[in-house]
Amino acid sequence: MIRTMTTGAAALLATTGLAHAVGLDRSNQDVGLIFEDGNYVELTFAQVNPDVSGTDNELAPGLPRYEYEGVGLDYTQLGFGAKVDITPQISMAVIYDQPFGVDVSYPGDPAVTYFGGTEARLDSDALTVVGRYRINDSFSVHGGLRYEKLSANVTLAGQGYGALSGYNVDLAEDSGTGYLIGAAYERPDIALRVAVTYHSAIEHEFDTVETVGGIPVNLINPALGASSTTTVETPEAINIDLQTGIAADTLAFANIRYAWYDDVIVSPVFFDTAQDGERDNDSLTEIEDNYGITVGIGRRFSDAFSGTVSVGYEAEGSDDLVSPLAPTNGNYSVGIGAQYTVGAAVISAGLRHTWLGDARPETGTPDVDRASFTDNTAVAAGMSIGFRF
Repeated sequence: MIRTMTTGAAALLATTGLAHAVGLDRSNQDVGLIFEDGNYVELTFAQVNPDVSGTDNELAPGLPRYEYEGVGLDYTQLGFGAKVDITPQISMAVIYDQPFGVDVSYPGDPAVTYFGGTEARLDSDALTVVGRYRINDSFSVHGGLRYEKLSANVTLAGQGYGALSGYNVDLAEDSGTGYLIGAAYERPDIALRVAVTYHSAIEHEFDTVETVGGIPVNLINPALGASSTTTVETPEAINIDLQTGIAADTLAFANIRYAWYDDVIVSPVFFDTAQDGERDNDSLTEIEDNYGITVGIGRRFSDAFSGTVSVGYEAEGSDDLVSPLAPTNGNYSVGIGAQYTVGAAVISAGLRHTWLGDARPETGTPDVDRASFTDNTAVAAGMSIGFRF
């Protein structure tokens, strides 16, 4: 049977699963490289193409309902990792990924649409150093440190934002450090592995510049400074990775991730006070704690070639009223992949199609839905090139 799923095969899940990750997740913070047999290095690349469109609610009697096209922008993902065995019991890995991201842009004239001109960008880079200690053939523990850089820029525009239409906030690049810790149980004779990894929250303090219609907020409210600091935590999360042989040359696998996004509060000082006149952590984000799961089967057809089929699911939120910066609600997906080994090289590629859940972007207090987003999809293609040494 297949003794283990290589990191390249796991990349068929990670790189092609980008379009269905929980919340702002894009890489799932995968540390499966630490379980790779022997010394190994790999490079991964993915391209994700969302097809996200929606329709404004009626802005005023007699006005046509604006059709938003191409709200979700295409994006790429890069990853790199290297793992070495130091002793038979101790191994180390260094992993680069891009864990979080947002690429949203609404077309349309903000004067005659609810969200025309609204945009959001979030970029991230992270470097993880993780070590593993094998207690015996069955049990091991792993842990390490994670260094993370984030930057973001958000513009709110359209009649849905009232007097805040034209608001922009720039969160300058900031870095922070967190940790991960986990344990695994294995039975090599049946290719069984159950690994659990906890990722801590990471705090960022962004130098922040806010403007409305290009005017610095301190000129609108003299009590405010020209710049401020916005404190944001990226979410703590738990990953559970499972695999087991189920027949000769056949492996079943699953990945479950739960992330605590309720604690991700983005509350720049002017935006916060403009909501109700108080500094009480009103947030640009409205993301609930949630989980996502991927399950599948891998099959080795020869010593050189194997393939995978998988399905994914992310639970819907408590209702379909969502932030305009994330105009979908849950999803499900289907993916296929293939892996080819030639000498020391391991080449993997995969494709995933995701059906995005319907949602109604809202603004205001209490929440008022402003548009309807239905029947949206995303396609992700990824590949990985690895070498054993």
